[in-house]
Amino acid sequence: MPLLTPHHATFPTEPPGDLNDHGIITAHDWAAFDALDEMVDHWARPGWSDGTRAYYWLLAFRDVPLLDALASRCQGALSPLGLDPVRAGWRHVTLARVGSPDSVGDAELRRLSETAQDLLPAAFTVRATPLAGSRGAVRLTLSPWKPLIGLHGALVSAGAQAGLPAGKPTAHFRPHLSLAYNNRRRDAAPVIETVASLRALAPVDLHVADVQLVELYRRGTEYRWEVLRSLPLTASACV
Repeated sequence: MPLLTPHHATFPTEPPGDLNDHGIITAHDWAAFDALDEMVDHWARPGWSDGTRAYYWLLAFRDVPLLDALASRCQGALSPLGLDPVRAGWRHVTLARVGSPDSVGDAELRRLSETAQDLLPAAFTVRATPLAGSRGAVRLTLSPWKPLIGLHGALVSAGAQAGLPAGKPTAHFRPHLSLAYNNRRRDAAPVIETVASLRALAPVDLHVADVQLVELYRRGTEYRWEVLRSLPLTASACV
């Protein structure tokens, strides 16, 4: 299991003290968000202008009624703030970047998916808990982190074995599921206040049975994707 390390570009900067404990992870996520003075424009990301495309591994959560209901409730309360909601059908957990279409060909993608299938862990369940955020988004806290970290590590290893350039190391991975993106610099306090009012909502359990290799692209203020491969998590060993 890769060890998580502090990093200035991650949020939270420090990993939680326990990767399995729901209470510790949830409190850690909230404490980091509650300490913010200012939020930044999520869309002001170098290299991610409208229309940008890249290959990624992600977990896609489509047609999950309990998640859709929770997201709708939270997004309705957040709507007066003018955030950009993540619509049903496009909710996801970003895992590992693979590369751009200009630098990664079809043969490399095929080799990557074949390598990854032999390294993937068993299926698992994570809990999505309302609600916290980051500098540029409002998001659900995911717990436990341990199986997600294990999955990320397997995908990073697959990329290395397939000869692809290394992306973000697993040590800097911070799992989350965004519900709305912040679209301008603003005082964080009003967002934190609204998010705090939603923290008593019941969490939702999400079963993770497969992982998607996708071509991710930005369209306006949304991320969308085309699924290239969907690989089942079928290993018999636990993460």
